[in-house]
Amino acid sequence: MSTTMMTPPALAQNSAVAQAPASVLTPERVFADPDISGPKAVGAKLSPDGTLLTFLKPKAKDARIQDLWAVDTQGGEPFLLIDADSLSSVDKELSEAEKARRERMRVSARGVVDYNWSGDSKSILVPLDGDIYMVDRATKAVKRITATEGDEVDAKLSPAGDAVAYVRDQTLYVRDLKTGQETAVSPQGGDLITYGAAEFIAQEELDRHSGFWWNPKGGQIAYQKTDETGVKIAERIEIGGEEVKVIHQRYPFAGTPNAVVELYVKSLGGEPVTVELGGGDFYLARVNWAADGKALYVQKLSRDQKRLDLMKVDPATGAATIVLTDTSDTWVELHNDFKLLADGSFIWSSERDGNKHFYFYGSDGKLIRQVTKGDWAADKLSDLNEKTGELFFEAAIATPIEHHLYKVSYKSPGEPVALTRAGGWWSTTVSGGGKAFIGGYSNPLTPPQTALYDGTGKRLRWIEENALDAKHPYFPFKDQYSAPEFGTIQSADNQTLHWSMLKPVGFDPAKKYPVIVSIYGGPASATVKKTWVAPSNRLFQEAGYIVFSLDNRGTPGRSVKFGRAIYKQFGGPDIDDQVAGANWLKTLPYVDGDKIGMMGWSQGGFVTLMALTVKDTPFIAGAAGAPPTQWALYDTAYTERYMSTPQDNPAGYAASDALNRLDNLQPGALLLMHGMADDNVQLSNTTRVMLELQKRSVPFELMLYPGERHGVRGNDKNLQRFRLYLDFFGRKLKGEG
Repeated sequence: MSTTMMTPPALAQNSAVAQAPASVLTPERVFADPDISGPKAVGAKLSPDGTLLTFLKPKAKDARIQDLWAVDTQGGEPFLLIDADSLSSVDKELSEAEKARRERMRVSARGVVDYNWSGDSKSILVPLDGDIYMVDRATKAVKRITATEGDEVDAKLSPAGDAVAYVRDQTLYVRDLKTGQETAVSPQGGDLITYGAAEFIAQEELDRHSGFWWNPKGGQIAYQKTDETGVKIAERIEIGGEEVKVIHQRYPFAGTPNAVVELYVKSLGGEPVTVELGGGDFYLARVNWAADGKALYVQKLSRDQKRLDLMKVDPATGAATIVLTDTSDTWVELHNDFKLLADGSFIWSSERDGNKHFYFYGSDGKLIRQVTKGDWAADKLSDLNEKTGELFFEAAIATPIEHHLYKVSYKSPGEPVALTRAGGWWSTTVSGGGKAFIGGYSNPLTPPQTALYDGTGKRLRWIEENALDAKHPYFPFKDQYSAPEFGTIQSADNQTLHWSMLKPVGFDPAKKYPVIVSIYGGPASATVKKTWVAPSNRLFQEAGYIVFSLDNRGTPGRSVKFGRAIYKQFGGPDIDDQVAGANWLKTLPYVDGDKIGMMGWSQGGFVTLMALTVKDTPFIAGAAGAPPTQWALYDTAYTERYMSTPQDNPAGYAASDALNRLDNLQPGALLLMHGMADDNVQLSNTTRVMLELQKRSVPFELMLYPGERHGVRGNDKNLQRFRLYLDFFGRKLKGEG
């Protein structure tokens, strides 16, 4: 592959880094409480009346547990609303349904992990470890709503705040908050039939975590029925520290049947109405009610994900008509950008012009105008103001490595106006048609901060300033670890690839350093961003490594051309780009080109394994965590979106199978890591590689984590994991031990 080299990173030595360090960052400090990155405000929300702001905050003594806090928007100090310790215990065993849902949502904390305001701003619904509580705003009194043996999952208040709906034992219930009376909304679920819960695929791959939806006018609920009868059983052994369970998991492997999903609308006290979704093999992608409750909008995605229909449903009859259809010759990217206006017109996003942009449609589905355009990709629609005609959205316009909030008129579009300052990465929650937003911000030298801003971007008050002052846990280390450097190289097809680089403590441009490439490399997430540097990456700086990351083709937030380069060929352009990055590193005078390693988890584990098995690979060692090693062993929606089915694309599946490349693996170059209860990338992905390497008598290293699913959780285990990384790369890249 040919690459166009840019100017190498600056050789100038950072004066702060050159100074003798006052403190040394250790794995023991990184993986300990209080969190070395400082306090965080998670899931911040404004009350509907805009006067109180609530957020989740990890305990200083144990970051695994979150409490619910609040603060007045006009001033004053934050105060504790719910102390999780007073209501539950981290030792309580959650149901498999709740465990699975949290795994799909990547929720690793315990205590308060979710909450919702009532529409009148007088109370807050708090699901906590399988039960439901209500907090009275005025008195701060906490009332327990349920105390059942099973877990209440996905609890939601009714629009009037007088009832709560939830799923328990695969059945949808509603509880009247005045009388305490519980009523089943759906038929009784059980075995392979579930009502009101999103199926595995919707939660894991479609970013849909709920299976029922209140009519905004109340008295009516839309809910799904899931039938897993046709889904293949994957018998897996879930190995914990002291017990072994055999799990019969219904897992839809690529190319095999999915669960069958139906949708119903039911008026409370009435009979359910079947929504006419039509035949064929499809995914129930999104469900939205119109604000007046008179129509239900359903997004139906074809099994091959090349067609997305927006359907308008009459809730009284279930009859559906197609309002809009989006198509692609690769895949249609799902989004949450459908926003209805009062007259039935709506905002929608699409990649039809080569980048994701926003479009304004009439109620009949006819295009009125394109709202945004340009050689950049919008990220998400945040809010809309019908009075002013303004649309608020997040995007990375100037560069893919920064992320900001913008506004633009959908009535008379012009250039978007940035509402957040440049230089870092923002995530926002916009309220009141753009009147205010909660903004989370960080940059490489600023730990995550959260504040409330007005519609112009002026900060109104801090929620969690997390100032890097003398009281901050990271303060003793802040001057001795350099900021990352950023740059670009070009891919073989002349597309721009962004990279970041952390240089070792005491960097000397006259010396040569080993490199660890830290990578994800898949379409679910980019790595190269101007965000707070994870202190765990600083451990490699401290140990004398250059830490390098490159976002290869196929990573998100870029053009259709950039993202679709990996279509039907995982392990192709993505790995070519990583090899190109390593070869570029070799041209730098301060890089030891014979000492380049790679590490990654999940798809990053796949990229690591594939990069190690390229013929004449530039990588001499790699740590591959939870890697998909044969895409036919992964689920339908994710795999088929990018690779089609094994039946349709046998050559692509064969080329991306790690077993077909092991001839190129150097003995001792691989560290395999996997959770022994992984229900996502199942352990068989790793055991098949283990077996083949054993058959070939090829030495490799292995670390399995009892009881862990798709990630490794807790300070103790992650301390062990990073000690292992440092030991492995120390031996392989620096000749230690």
